[in-house]
Amino acid sequence: MKKVIYDFGANKGDDIPYYLKRADLVVAVEADPDLCRIMQDRFAQQIKSGRVIVENYVITVEALSEVTFYKHKRNHVLSQFPKPRGRRLRAFTEVLLPARTPISIIAEHGAPYYIKIDVEHYDAVILANLFAHDIRPPYISAESHSAEVFSLLAVQGDYKAFKLVEGRHVHRSANDIIIQGEDGGLERFSFKRHAAGPFGEDISGQWLTAKNCRRLLAFRGLGWRDLHATNLRDPPPQKPLSYGRLLVNETRDRLRRGLGTLGVLRK
Repeated sequence: MKKVIYDFGANKGDDIPYYLKRADLVVAVEADPDLCRIMQDRFAQQIKSGRVIVENYVITVEALSEVTFYKHKRNHVLSQFPKPRGRRLRAFTEVLLPARTPISIIAEHGAPYYIKIDVEHYDAVILANLFAHDIRPPYISAESHSAEVFSLLAVQGDYKAFKLVEGRHVHRSANDIIIQGEDGGLERFSFKRHAAGPFGEDISGQWLTAKNCRRLLAFRGLGWRDLHATNLRDPPPQKPLSYGRLLVNETRDRLRRGLGTLGVLRK
């Protein structure tokens, strides 16, 4: 069966080189036409061979042909579909762009093996839409900017195993990691800043139960953190995470990130 990865909110495509090692087809969906042109130039060979498809659409759960998109004037990673509130609106330029639903995109390209959702302030809406249409891929991830994201994954998605990835630290925590390459052998891979990073078994650490993931998320707080879930396996038996254990783990992780940064600087 063909493995298809959907990158909802692909930006410049920094995760695509990694996804190509994990799937037969990568469907990169991005609203910003300028970023789509970057991906089309960057992956011209893979697009020609049929392994990468770049879809230039705003993702919306309503079947609309065009929508207003808010393009950030200084930082493209902050561009968004929902209208920014209050004074924040001044930092954006309104543009009219073509739109598609995630359901129609998936119907065109095939059942997902993994879906990455990174659509500013719209992740929970997309998740709810996917689950309402009975789309629950083996692997899925979304940013945890709201508690609703976890609730959707655990309740409507019925996922049982979870991992939490710190988005701002991916370029350090997933720097020079060992993964299985396309030929089946082991190879080293590094992610750039702002990349989503690895998914599934390539993420270090054990899968957490919903209860322990909820405790970890409550301890670290909402924000630039990707919640990963799988329905291919159950998490191993584990004791409830106590505050003391969470504090010890957090201190250890910060030390590891600090040592990782020193290693990058030495290189």
